Amino acid sequence: MVDACNQPSIAHLLLASAQQDLAAGRWLAAGPGLGDALVGFHVQQAVEKALKAVLSAYRVEFRRTHDLLILLDLLEDNQLPAPPAADWLDELNPYAVEARYGTINPEGLDRNRALTVAADVMAWAHNLVAGVHTQ
Repeated sequence: MVDACNQPSIAHLLLASAQQDLAAGRWLAAGPGLGDALVGFHVQQAVEKALKAVLSAYRVEFRRTHDLLILLDLLEDNQLPAPPAADWLDELNPYAVEARYGTINPEGLDRNRALTVAADVMAWAHNLVAGVHTQ
C-alpha cells in the first residue's frame, strides 16, 4: 500500500510524471514505424499516474498495480468522480505490462482516441488535485 502521508506532494509528482508519459506518447505516435505497444504503454502510464494522483490527493491508499480497473474501482468506492471515458480505459490495460514485456502484441490501438482520452484524464486529474489544495 502507498502511505497516505504527505499525499499532495506525491499527487503533484505523479501528475508531472503522467505529463511526461503523455508527451512521450504523443511524440512516439508521430514516429514512423513505431508500434502500438510502445505508444500504448506511455498512454496507459499517463492515465495510470493521473488516477493515482487523484487517489493520493484525496488520501486514498492504493496498492502497487497497473490495472486501471482497480484504480477506477477505488475512485468509485471513495465517492470520487470518474474520469472521462472511464468505460473505455480498460482498453489500455494490455499495454501496461503484457506489451512491455512482449508477452502479447496488442495492435489496433486507436492512437488519436487514446491520446485524446489521456489528455482529458490529465485535465480531470489536474482539476481534482487543484481542488484539494483550494479547500
